[in-house]
Amino acid sequence: MPLDTSSYSLALLRLDGRRWNELRRLNAQITTQAAADGSSYLEMGNTKVICTVDGPAEGKRTGGGGSDAGIRIEIGIASFSTVERKRRARGDKKISEMQVTIANAFSSTIFTHLYTHSTITVTLHVLSQDGSLLAACLNATTLALIDAGIPMSDYIVACTAGSTSSDSDDDKADPLLDLNAVEEQELPFLTVGTLGASEKVSVLVMESRVQLGRVESMLSVGVDGCKQVRVLLDQVVRAQGKKVIESAIG
Repeated sequence: MPLDTSSYSLALLRLDGRRWNELRRLNAQITTQAAADGSSYLEMGNTKVICTVDGPAEGKRTGGGGSDAGIRIEIGIASFSTVERKRRARGDKKISEMQVTIANAFSSTIFTHLYTHSTITVTLHVLSQDGSLLAACLNATTLALIDAGIPMSDYIVACTAGSTSSDSDDDKADPLLDLNAVEEQELPFLTVGTLGASEKVSVLVMESRVQLGRVESMLSVGVDGCKQVRVLLDQVVRAQGKKVIESAIG
Protein backbone atom coordinates (compact mmCIF):
# COMPACT_ATOMS: atom_id res chain seq x y z
CA MET A 1 0.00 0.00 0.00
CA PRO A 2 1.56 3.35 -1.01
CA LEU A 3 2.48 5.75 1.77
CA ASP A 4 -0.17 8.45 2.16
CA THR A 5 1.79 11.72 2.13
CA SER A 6 -1.26 13.97 1.87
CA SER A 7 -1.03 14.90 5.56
CA TYR A 8 2.57 16.00 5.04
CA SER A 9 1.80 18.24 2.08
CA LEU A 10 -1.13 19.91 3.83
CA ALA A 11 0.18 20.39 7.36
CA LEU A 12 3.94 19.88 6.89
CA LEU A 13 3.67 16.95 9.33
CA ARG A 14 4.47 13.28 8.86
CA LEU A 15 2.17 10.38 9.63
CA ASP A 16 3.50 10.11 13.20
CA GLY A 17 3.08 13.83 13.80
CA ARG A 18 6.73 14.86 13.47
CA ARG A 19 8.13 17.68 11.39
CA TRP A 20 10.57 16.90 8.59
CA ASN A 21 13.67 17.64 10.73
CA GLU A 22 12.48 16.13 14.00
CA LEU A 23 13.98 13.07 15.69
CA ARG A 24 11.88 10.40 17.28
CA ARG A 25 12.08 9.97 21.05
CA LEU A 26 15.53 8.65 21.96
CA ASN A 27 15.97 6.87 25.27
CA ALA A 28 19.26 5.28 26.33
CA GLN A 29 20.89 3.71 29.38
CA ILE A 30 24.36 2.33 30.08
CA THR A 31 25.64 -0.25 32.58
CA THR A 32 22.50 -2.34 32.10
CA GLN A 33 24.21 -5.77 32.24
CA ALA A 34 26.39 -6.31 35.29
CA ALA A 35 28.06 -9.43 33.88
CA ALA A 36 29.40 -7.64 30.79
CA ASP A 37 32.44 -5.37 30.62
CA GLY A 38 30.22 -2.73 29.04
CA SER A 39 26.55 -2.60 28.15
CA SER A 40 23.81 -0.31 26.91
CA TYR A 41 20.13 -0.20 26.06
CA LEU A 42 18.87 2.17 23.39
CA GLU A 43 15.49 3.10 21.94
CA MET A 44 15.06 5.16 18.78
CA GLY A 45 11.31 5.44 18.49
CA ASN A 46 10.09 1.85 18.63
CA THR A 47 13.44 0.38 17.55
CA LYS A 48 15.00 -1.19 20.65
CA VAL A 49 18.52 -2.61 20.94
CA ILE A 50 20.58 -4.12 23.75
CA CYS A 51 24.37 -4.08 23.38
CA THR A 52 27.06 -5.82 25.44
CA VAL A 53 30.85 -5.58 25.13
CA ASP A 54 33.31 -8.25 26.27
CA GLY A 55 37.03 -7.65 26.25
CA PRO A 56 39.55 -6.72 25.22
CA ALA A 57 40.46 -10.35 25.79
CA GLU A 58 43.57 -12.21 24.75
CA GLY A 59 43.13 -14.71 22.01
CA LYS A 60 42.99 -15.15 18.30
CA ARG A 61 41.89 -11.91 16.70
CA THR A 62 39.29 -12.02 13.94
CA GLY A 63 40.61 -9.19 11.74
CA GLY A 64 43.32 -9.16 9.11
CA GLY A 65 47.07 -8.96 9.60
CA GLY A 66 48.86 -6.95 12.24
CA SER A 67 48.94 -7.12 16.00
CA ASP A 68 46.25 -4.53 16.80
CA ALA A 69 43.06 -5.62 18.53
CA GLY A 70 40.36 -7.19 16.39
CA ILE A 71 36.69 -6.22 16.67
CA ARG A 72 34.05 -8.91 16.37
CA ILE A 73 30.41 -7.93 15.94
CA GLU A 74 27.55 -10.34 16.57
CA ILE A 75 23.95 -9.34 15.84
CA GLY A 76 20.92 -11.33 16.93
CA ILE A 77 17.45 -10.27 15.79
CA ALA A 78 14.54 -11.60 17.83
CA SER A 79 11.79 -13.25 15.81
CA PHE A 80 9.22 -11.10 17.63
CA SER A 81 10.97 -7.85 16.68
CA THR A 82 8.73 -7.36 13.63
CA VAL A 83 5.07 -7.93 12.89
CA GLU A 84 5.91 -10.82 10.54
CA ARG A 85 7.80 -12.64 13.33
CA LYS A 86 10.31 -13.83 10.75
CA ARG A 87 13.31 -15.73 12.10
CA ARG A 88 16.55 -14.75 10.37
CA ALA A 89 19.18 -17.37 9.65
CA ARG A 90 22.61 -17.01 11.21
CA GLY A 91 24.22 -16.33 7.83
CA ASP A 92 21.61 -13.77 6.73
CA LYS A 93 23.13 -11.39 4.17
CA LYS A 94 21.67 -8.22 5.68
CA ILE A 95 22.95 -9.10 9.15
CA SER A 96 26.39 -9.94 7.78
CA GLU A 97 26.57 -6.58 5.99
CA MET A 98 25.59 -4.72 9.15
CA GLN A 99 28.24 -6.58 11.15
CA VAL A 100 30.95 -5.65 8.65
CA THR A 101 29.81 -2.01 8.53
CA ILE A 102 29.85 -1.65 12.32
CA ALA A 103 33.21 -3.42 12.68
CA ASN A 104 34.84 -1.23 10.02
CA ALA A 105 33.43 1.95 11.56
CA PHE A 106 34.78 1.26 15.03
CA SER A 107 38.09 -0.21 13.85
CA SER A 108 39.11 3.28 12.75
CA THR A 109 37.81 4.94 15.93
CA ILE A 110 38.97 2.64 18.74
CA PHE A 111 42.62 2.86 19.74
CA THR A 112 43.19 -0.77 18.81
CA HIS A 113 46.98 -0.41 19.02
CA LEU A 114 46.68 -0.29 22.81
CA TYR A 115 45.39 -3.88 22.93
CA THR A 116 47.71 -6.00 20.84
CA HIS A 117 46.74 -9.58 19.99
CA SER A 118 43.32 -9.10 21.60
CA THR A 119 39.68 -9.29 20.57
CA ILE A 120 36.82 -6.96 21.49
CA THR A 121 33.46 -8.70 21.13
CA VAL A 122 30.33 -6.60 20.65
CA THR A 123 26.99 -8.40 20.84
CA LEU A 124 23.81 -6.67 19.72
CA HIS A 125 20.31 -7.98 20.46
CA VAL A 126 17.50 -6.38 18.46
CA LEU A 127 14.25 -6.53 20.42
CA SER A 128 12.06 -4.37 18.19
CA GLN A 129 12.39 -2.92 14.69
CA ASP A 130 10.75 0.28 13.53
CA GLY A 131 13.28 1.80 11.15
CA SER A 132 16.83 3.16 11.59
CA LEU A 133 18.11 -0.25 12.71
CA LEU A 134 21.74 0.25 11.64
CA ALA A 135 21.79 3.70 13.22
CA ALA A 136 20.42 2.34 16.49
CA CYS A 137 23.04 -0.44 16.53
CA LEU A 138 25.86 2.07 15.95
CA ASN A 139 24.61 4.36 18.72
CA ALA A 140 24.14 1.47 21.17
CA THR A 141 27.64 0.17 20.38
CA THR A 142 29.14 3.59 21.08
CA LEU A 143 27.52 3.72 24.52
CA ALA A 144 28.53 0.16 25.41
CA LEU A 145 32.17 0.75 24.40
CA ILE A 146 32.27 3.91 26.52
CA ASP A 147 30.80 1.96 29.44
CA ALA A 148 33.51 -0.68 28.98
CA GLY A 149 36.19 2.01 29.23
CA ILE A 150 37.61 1.29 25.79
CA PRO A 151 39.38 4.43 24.49
CA MET A 152 38.06 5.97 21.27
CA SER A 153 38.89 9.16 19.43
CA ASP A 154 35.23 10.29 19.70
CA TYR A 155 31.64 9.11 19.61
CA ILE A 156 30.25 7.52 16.47
CA VAL A 157 26.65 8.72 16.19
CA ALA A 158 24.22 7.82 13.44
CA CYS A 159 20.72 8.44 12.10
CA THR A 160 18.77 8.08 8.86
CA ALA A 161 17.60 10.63 6.33
CA GLY A 162 15.23 10.22 3.40
CA SER A 163 13.32 12.04 0.70
CA THR A 164 9.56 12.47 0.36
CA SER A 165 9.63 11.22 -3.24
CA SER A 166 11.80 9.00 -5.37
CA ASP A 167 10.49 10.37 -8.67
CA SER A 168 13.24 12.01 -10.69
CA ASP A 169 10.90 14.72 -11.98
CA ASP A 170 9.45 15.69 -8.59
CA ASP A 171 10.89 19.10 -7.71
CA LYS A 172 8.80 19.41 -4.53
CA ALA A 173 10.49 16.53 -2.72
CA ASP A 174 11.77 17.42 0.76
CA PRO A 175 14.32 15.64 2.98
CA LEU A 176 13.15 13.79 6.09
CA LEU A 177 15.07 12.96 9.27
CA ASP A 178 15.00 9.69 11.25
CA LEU A 179 12.66 7.51 9.21
CA ASN A 180 10.39 4.89 10.76
CA ALA A 181 9.71 1.47 9.26
CA VAL A 182 6.73 2.56 7.15
CA GLU A 183 8.68 5.45 5.65
CA GLU A 184 11.69 3.22 4.92
CA GLN A 185 9.50 0.81 2.97
CA GLU A 186 8.13 3.52 0.69
CA LEU A 187 10.82 6.22 0.47
CA PRO A 188 14.51 6.35 -0.51
CA PHE A 189 16.78 6.80 2.51
CA LEU A 190 20.36 6.60 3.71
CA THR A 191 22.08 5.91 7.02
CA VAL A 192 24.86 8.30 7.96
CA GLY A 193 27.26 8.14 10.90
CA THR A 194 29.56 10.96 11.93
CA LEU A 195 32.49 11.25 14.30
CA GLY A 196 31.44 13.23 17.37
CA ALA A 197 30.11 16.75 16.87
CA SER A 198 32.06 17.18 13.65
CA GLU A 199 30.76 16.69 10.13
CA LYS A 200 33.31 13.98 9.35
CA VAL A 201 31.33 11.07 7.90
CA SER A 202 32.53 7.66 9.09
CA VAL A 203 29.54 5.57 7.93
CA LEU A 204 27.37 6.07 4.85
CA VAL A 205 25.03 3.33 3.63
CA MET A 206 22.39 3.80 0.96
CA GLU A 207 20.55 0.97 -0.76
CA SER A 208 17.78 3.00 -2.41
CA ARG A 209 17.69 4.52 -5.87
CA VAL A 210 17.28 8.28 -5.84
CA GLN A 211 18.07 11.26 -8.05
CA LEU A 212 21.67 12.37 -7.55
CA GLY A 213 20.73 15.99 -6.91
CA ARG A 214 18.64 14.94 -3.93
CA VAL A 215 21.43 13.09 -2.11
CA GLU A 216 23.14 16.28 -0.95
CA SER A 217 20.07 17.54 0.92
CA MET A 218 19.48 14.10 2.46
CA LEU A 219 23.09 13.91 3.63
CA SER A 220 22.98 17.43 5.04
CA VAL A 221 19.86 16.66 7.07
CA GLY A 222 21.36 13.37 8.25
CA VAL A 223 24.57 15.02 9.46
CA ASP A 224 22.54 17.62 11.35
CA GLY A 225 20.53 14.81 12.94
CA CYS A 226 23.75 13.13 14.04
CA LYS A 227 24.71 16.29 15.91
CA GLN A 228 21.40 16.12 17.78
CA VAL A 229 21.94 12.44 18.60
CA ARG A 230 25.46 13.20 19.86
CA VAL A 231 24.08 15.70 22.38
CA LEU A 232 21.55 13.15 23.67
CA LEU A 233 24.12 10.34 24.01
CA ASP A 234 26.57 12.68 25.74
CA GLN A 235 23.90 13.55 28.30
CA VAL A 236 23.43 9.84 29.05
CA VAL A 237 27.17 9.29 29.53
CA ARG A 238 27.58 12.36 31.74
CA ALA A 239 24.57 11.42 33.88
CA GLN A 240 26.00 7.93 34.46
CA GLY A 241 29.43 9.38 35.26
CA LYS A 242 27.90 11.76 37.78
CA LYS A 243 26.05 8.85 39.40
CA VAL A 244 29.25 6.82 39.69
CA ILE A 245 31.15 9.71 41.26
CA GLU A 246 28.36 10.42 43.76
CA SER A 247 28.21 6.75 44.80
CA ALA A 248 32.01 6.65 45.23
CA ILE A 249 32.00 9.76 47.39
CA GLY A 250 29.29 8.21 49.48
